[in-house]
Amino acid sequence: MVNSESKIIELPKVGEVLLERSYRAKHVNISVKPTKKVRVAEPVGVTFDRAHNFVKRKEHWIEKQILKFSDSSATPIFDTYAAECFIQEERYLVDRVESLAKKHGFQYCKLKFRVMKTRWGSCSAKNNINLNMLIMYLPKHLQDYIILHELVHTRIKNHSNHFWNVLDGIVGDARGMNKELKLNYTLV
Repeated sequence: MVNSESKIIELPKVGEVLLERSYRAKHVNISVKPTKKVRVAEPVGVTFDRAHNFVKRKEHWIEKQILKFSDSSATPIFDTYAAECFIQEERYLVDRVESLAKKHGFQYCKLKFRVMKTRWGSCSAKNNINLNMLIMYLPKHLQDYIILHELVHTRIKNHSNHFWNVLDGIVGDARGMNKELKLNYTLV
């Protein structure tokens, strides 16, 4: 659906690209999904023409991303209505987050579960944690990795070396698990 805050353009080598005004974006941001969907989030104040020119300059990079996904054997995790109904699984996740937080001495404010299309989890500045219900499709060690990743963000709000070292001390090979997650599972 295209509204006054969005526009679809066509690039010869890429196909359709959705330009969309974003009140959250600070910079023009390109995202490429495995389904060959290309979305450009542009901050308020950036014209569609300027975003269009930016995308044309980045067309080769977009092609490479689409090619990377087409060569991937990653299992797509679909946004399904069933994920909204995982009441037992949600109870399991609440217990798991509480258990891991207590075991490793983390504190968080609120814990929410949603189906998200682009993230496995997030942690706000106020230490509110959001987890994607679709993590239930992942192996238990990757579920724990995502939970602990967000719990570490309650102390360290960035992805600095310090962040990865702390996470490494808890899960072992944090960067390896991150790579495993990205290589083997994608949100669609």
